[in-house]
Amino acid sequence: MHSIFFLSFLSFLCLACARASRIPGLPPVQSLKEYEDQVVIRFNISDAKDAAALRTVVDRMLLDVWDFTESRVDIRIPSRRIRFLTRALPSSLLDNHSILVPDLARVAAATYPSSRPSLGQNPHQHFHQGTTPASQDPIKYDIADVYFHDYQPYSVIVAWMRLVDSMFRGRGLIQMISIGKSYEGRDIPALRVGIRPDHVTSGHRREIILVTGGFHAREWISTSSVNYVAWSFIQSMDEDPVVKKILERFDFVFVPLLNPDGYDYTWEVDRLWRKSRQRTKMSYCPGLDLDHSFSYQWDSEGRQHEPCSGSYGGEEPLQAVEASQLVNWARNETENGFKFAGYLDLHSYSQQVLVPYSFSCQVQPPNIENLQEVAMNLAKHLRLSNGESYTVASACGGSGSESIGPFVEARGGSAIDYFYHELKTRYSYQIKLRDTGSYGFLLPSDNIVPAGEEIFQAMKYLGDFLLGNNGHEWLQESDGDEQEPPTKDDELPITELRKRQPENMSGDEHT
Repeated sequence: MHSIFFLSFLSFLCLACARASRIPGLPPVQSLKEYEDQVVIRFNISDAKDAAALRTVVDRMLLDVWDFTESRVDIRIPSRRIRFLTRALPSSLLDNHSILVPDLARVAAATYPSSRPSLGQNPHQHFHQGTTPASQDPIKYDIADVYFHDYQPYSVIVAWMRLVDSMFRGRGLIQMISIGKSYEGRDIPALRVGIRPDHVTSGHRREIILVTGGFHAREWISTSSVNYVAWSFIQSMDEDPVVKKILERFDFVFVPLLNPDGYDYTWEVDRLWRKSRQRTKMSYCPGLDLDHSFSYQWDSEGRQHEPCSGSYGGEEPLQAVEASQLVNWARNETENGFKFAGYLDLHSYSQQVLVPYSFSCQVQPPNIENLQEVAMNLAKHLRLSNGESYTVASACGGSGSESIGPFVEARGGSAIDYFYHELKTRYSYQIKLRDTGSYGFLLPSDNIVPAGEEIFQAMKYLGDFLLGNNGHEWLQESDGDEQEPPTKDDELPITELRKRQPENMSGDEHT
């Protein structure tokens, strides 16, 4: 079986690369020339006054905010504009900044595929900075290493998912699906992975754990990580009893590339393109930020007015075609009797597990303590894989009125808020993957496998946690029949949740 798959895999790889619209390994020259004049600067912020000053400059100069936490903001800027930036910022910010990426063109070029590994090479031998190779157990060469050795263009990703579908479709429920079409007409592919136990009837209502990536085109590590986790669950179903139990109970739906148009554009034209490629009211500023396009608390601050902004979510909720397609697919699943038990939306970078709500730091979900506890265990299992630390924070960008997030980027309309509030997905998170700033969105490809391993371990924890019904506060078993969730929009009070939860809710036993 493995030898047949191996030959098929090599054949697929050659055909996919040959059919790609451009030669893999050859980055778009024009955009790299533009990057030669650009740097990434980190500003350390200590108070709301500095944050407000930086927000004003970001809005006025339409700067590209790479990332922000409660204490700092990373910004990409052409070197020639630094002089104007320094004039507009207070001295407190100028005295607390550093250059993260001084040679953006070189770092961007290095993310494109350069060479394929020979059959004797093992990409797992590459380790992320801070990980000790000597502490790692030897890993046998796996045929999928050929695929995960590099970031892959859209055409290769689709071909690989089709191959997985053709090789494993007979195994319970493993199939490639499309959740819709992008603005430019590309399929938004997904892999649906599950097991149908013999003793369970085909009409039994199942639950879904959704994993998405590629909301923002330049975040290649999020796309590769979703596919790596899908592959890991498929490969483990016969060997890992925990994985088998999880897949017998849940359907995992892996959507690696919600923004295929923008992703393809990063390969063909501009490596650091963020948004979709949908037309806006300003023809010279195309694209919508998919993660500010969902209908729950859309444009909560009234800042969705600038199409040239990197966080522009459109003129109305769900105007972004791809966000609308995801919502339509999800609602169709619920109408067909499925429930969403969990949702992980993968992004980069900063190594954080983010908890709803994204639209406001002043409003918290009713089950915030439960969300935070599970988030801390997700961070724990992310760390246990390779030793990389992940922190837990609010998706709004902080925990109080003076947090940085509200000052830097428009909020509202996020996917995790929508799935949590509208589709009652009680455990909904955004995970920002590697790294913490050395490379940012231009993470080297030797991080693909270890980053994927980290997410796989976190996903195993989440699935095992949900198997204990701790993730289904509304669900009670009675003679094998499931009761319907409450009809009220508000979640159950935390005090009631605590009564229903076992003492070992922390999940430490799920390793």
